[in-house]
Amino acid sequence: MSSHKKTALITGSGRNIGRGIARHLAADGFNIIVNGSADQDAAERVAGDIRAQGGDALVAMGNVGDKAAAERVVTAGFKHFGAIDVLVNNAAIRPHAPFLEINEADWQKVMDVDLNAAVWLSRMVLPQMISKGWGRIISFSGMNAQRGYPGASPVAVAKHAVWGLTKSLAAEFGPLGITANIISPGTFPGDDPASAQEPKFVKLLNENPTRRLGTSDDIGAMVSYLCSKNGGFVNGQMLQINGGVVTQY
Repeated sequence: MSSHKKTALITGSGRNIGRGIARHLAADGFNIIVNGSADQDAAERVAGDIRAQGGDALVAMGNVGDKAAAERVVTAGFKHFGAIDVLVNNAAIRPHAPFLEINEADWQKVMDVDLNAAVWLSRMVLPQMISKGWGRIISFSGMNAQRGYPGASPVAVAKHAVWGLTKSLAAEFGPLGITANIISPGTFPGDDPASAQEPKFVKLLNENPTRRLGTSDDIGAMVSYLCSKNGGFVNGQMLQINGGVVTQY
């Protein structure tokens, strides 16, 4: 199936921030490739919501931290829609273990999902973006990952590397009509309203200059802007969406 509409692949889009991004881009008229690694029911619900609003969505399951699985996701998107114009590298894992205790296998899993997937997927979709003269690559960091924090050293390492990748892609492919940016969210409790009442989130809310927590719509609206005509001059930037808790890294 081909389409004249642009298509967005959003990894990890079955819930939370990824789901919010999918809904915003679908409302903007994008075809959506919904991806998840395990919970197909959640991905199907997101796709169903998009279709119910008149949009088109494809569910392409697969752990993008596995290169062969990532290739299958991209191939499915190309086959169904004919193109992938927007890549949102949202999938991530965040295991917690002291630096001296994390084993090499678990370290590598973080590198594969949080860093290598962004490399693999970018290399898979860029040739077609170049041929069309338009593309958007949007990746994710995180407030704590940028600060560095105990028990999550591989996450911090991977996310700093994705920031370097983003700056490099922006410089190399910007002249070809393709922008690359990275979003660093902070203070997001997830989709479950009850989680916002947990003591740690109540504390974060009280410390936030805006006196509220972030929502998936905050991120979805930013991605929507970056993928719009007006967002084309934003390139190679880290966009911090955290209510002002951290103003620079």
